[in-house]
This record gives sequence, C-alpha cells and structure tokens, in this order.
Amino acid sequence: MSTALRVTWSALLLIALLLVGIRPVSAQEPGVHVVRVGESLTTIAARYGTTVAAIAQTNGLKNLDWVYVGQRLTIPGVSSGPAIAAGGVHVVRAGESLTTIAQKYGTTAAAIASANGLANQNFIYAGQRLTIPGATATAATPTTVPATATPAPTQPPMPAAGAANDGRWIDVNLTTQTLVAYAGETAVFTARTSTGLPGTPTVVGRYTIQSKYPAVHMSGPGYSLPNVPWTMFFYKGYAIHGAYWHNKFGQPMSHGCVNLSVADAEWVYNFASIGTLVVTHY
Repeated sequence: MSTALRVTWSALLLIALLLVGIRPVSAQEPGVHVVRVGESLTTIAARYGTTVAAIAQTNGLKNLDWVYVGQRLTIPGVSSGPAIAAGGVHVVRAGESLTTIAQKYGTTAAAIASANGLANQNFIYAGQRLTIPGATATAATPTTVPATATPAPTQPPMPAAGAANDGRWIDVNLTTQTLVAYAGETAVFTARTSTGLPGTPTVVGRYTIQSKYPAVHMSGPGYSLPNVPWTMFFYKGYAIHGAYWHNKFGQPMSHGCVNLSVADAEWVYNFASIGTLVVTHY
C-alpha cells in the first residue's frame, strides 16, 4: 500500500470515529479518565479514590453497570493524574502496599508509616489517603478505631428516612453474630456471620458501602489472604466479605471485618450497592 493510500485511510478512519462520537484516545486531560477495555465504574472509582456514585453524578450516568471503551469521564476532585492527590496525598489503589508506594515516590515505607501514624505497615486499604513525606503535607486521615458503643436494644435500629438508596440496608448484630438484609422494614435475607475478636473488634455505628470488589487481596499482622471474595468496604479497612478459610460462622473470628460464607457473601454483594446503609451494633 502506498504512503498516500495509508494517509487517506487514516484520515477516513479518524473522520468515521468523529462522526459516531468516539474521540481517539490521546494524552489524557487533567481530571478526565478515558475508559479502557475491561474497566468498570468500580475499578475506575478505586483508582482515583472516589466512589461510583460520585463519578455517575458528575457525568450524569443513569446506569452504573455500563461504561464503554473510549468514554471520557470527568473525575470529581481530580485535577491531574490519580497517583497523587492535591497536597502531597497518595490515594491507595487496590493491590498496592506501603513498599510499592514508597518506591514510587522515592521514600521508605517506614517514613510513610511515621507520617501517617500507621502502627502496622502491612495494613492499608483501597481508597485510603496517605501523606507522602517531602511533598506538601496535608492532614492524614485518622486511622484510630472508634470506641465500642454500649449494647443497643434487642430490636435493630431503623435507618433514618432516605438514608439508604431504594430502602435497602444491612443490619449486623455483633451479639448474635447475624447479618440481616432489609428492604425497608422487611427482612429479606439472614445469614450467620463472624465479626471481630475482642482484640480486633468490629466498629460500631452507621456506615455506608463505599466500594465493592469481586475479589481483593487482604493482609495484616500474621495473615495474607489473596482473592477474598465479594468484598464491600463500609468504613476504612472494614468490610463485609466472604471467608473461604474457615466455616465457624456464628462466632467472632475476624480482625474486624464481617465474615460470611462465600455463598452468603455473594448474595449480599448482589443485594447491596454503593451507598447502601450498614448498621453494626450489639
């Protein structure tokens, strides 16, 4: 094929793309993400440390389960690439560790841990904001666990009006070690669970699902678990997820997360969405 024909074909292809509304992917504009093959709103939100709901609202998306290759999405709160946020703060992505983050910025894991008051260098979570030493510092996100509340009444607390999207919410009873999924006031699913041990208690309060992953790697003091299934983070590193490494559901077993059988976790994962209310109580 001659050079002239190749140039003509390239020009025609460019015109065709523009006519159907697809812009060629070039250098990415600040604050704009161009969707790639295999990506979803969930993975994009995790990459930038934001939520699916925030991206959908910014871009006027009605269907949270559908994006297309080449689609240009404005990322709320992002003015440059996702690696480091404004003020020298790194937003942790799925699969990252303090070591890999430190290598990226030319510092050490110990220095990042010290700058952020991290007692355990082996435990960080997707979406966590870490101050990078040497950059323009901002206040680090507090990592302390709120104090355990006094026992609540036997009846589960009802969500505030409009607190949960489409009336769905999740109740986790730390006394009975049960999880109940509600549609309004109607219980639609019940499962036995394993929550935090006395030394690593599950947080108590009202939270919402912040991010969802079909599988994620989890690690901490004395454990490293690949492909933890049907994981939904509801407060910092605390999540509802499946546990394939034990079957002692109905008694405390975890480092603070809410463990379910893999089958039960999949049901709850499909039931809940970003923003679904999670109430944990005794």
